[in-house]
Order: sequence, then C-alpha cells, then structure tokens
Amino acid sequence: MVIMSEMSDALEECGALQFGEFILASGAKSDYYIDIKKASTNPQVLYLISQLMAEKMQRENLRPDRIAGVVLGSIPLAAALSMATGIPFVMVRKEKKDHGTQKLIEGDLSSGDKVLVVEDVITTAGSSLQAVKTLRESGAVVTDIMSVIDRESGGKENLSEVGVKLFSLVKGSELIKGRK
Repeated sequence: MVIMSEMSDALEECGALQFGEFILASGAKSDYYIDIKKASTNPQVLYLISQLMAEKMQRENLRPDRIAGVVLGSIPLAAALSMATGIPFVMVRKEKKDHGTQKLIEGDLSSGDKVLVVEDVITTAGSSLQAVKTLRESGAVVTDIMSVIDRESGGKENLSEVGVKLFSLVKGSELIKGRK
C-alpha cells in the first residue's frame, strides 16, 4: 500500500520510528516508539502527513466543519490539515489554564459544528476520548477521528464505544513489519 510505505519510510528517515524498550503514555510497555514530534516538526514529513490525511478524508467522504487538534502533540497536524483542506481548526486543551480566558477550546466553534479530531498516535485513545467529551460538551458533533498511527492497542474499540470511528494512515503492525 502506497500510504503505508510512504508514511513508514518518512517516519524512519526523520528518526521518529525507534526500537528499544519504551513505556507509553498509557503505561503499556512497547518494543517500538514513534516520536511523532520529530515527524510533525519536520516540514517535509508534516506536509506529507497533511496531504495523506486530506486524501483519506476525500476517500472516506469526511466533510467536517472544523478540524480539532489536542494540545500539544496534534496541533501541528491540525494546522497543516487545515491549510491543506481550507477547513478551520480548533485547539482542545486537556485542562483549563488558571489565567486568560480559561477556555478548553481555542478557536471558533459553534454548536452543531461537525468536528474531525486529528491525533498523532492512538494507543488506548485516552486523550482522544477526553477531547471528544470536551468538544461534545461544547455542542460539537464528533463521529470521526483520524490519526497518523493506530498502535492497535484498544483505541479503536474504546472510541467505538462512544460512537466515534477511527481512521488511521498506518497501523502499528504495518509500520514495524520487517523493520525491527
């Protein structure tokens, strides 16, 4: 598959795909790690991700009013996809700041807006579930999430339980196949 090999090669070339012993944000142990910040701060890789996500949106007929990124990791992805598609984006905080407007969502969002959440890596989808909850509490309609990588560790199933479908560019098993 072109997407998988293009994305896998780009992640490996920029140093984002690493092998060893790692503890993930979910607490799980893994023999590989995707340092997606290396990818999202590399302009060529970020551009590739945005183009592949835009193409996947077209193929899957995803037509959101807004794109949402979760602070901090997926903000570059949301901004790049916004630029690639012309769809405005919002930023979802994990917690309120104790100064300024104290908002959990930054950017323009109206009740009833259909929102596509973008994520870098989905493991159990803990931060994605929190973002979905925050967006829905603000009146947004969230039925889809798109990630660069699905580690295939329960995230898809956890999202399904709250009525959200996961689309990913690459599955973890595809990413590491033949590379360790």
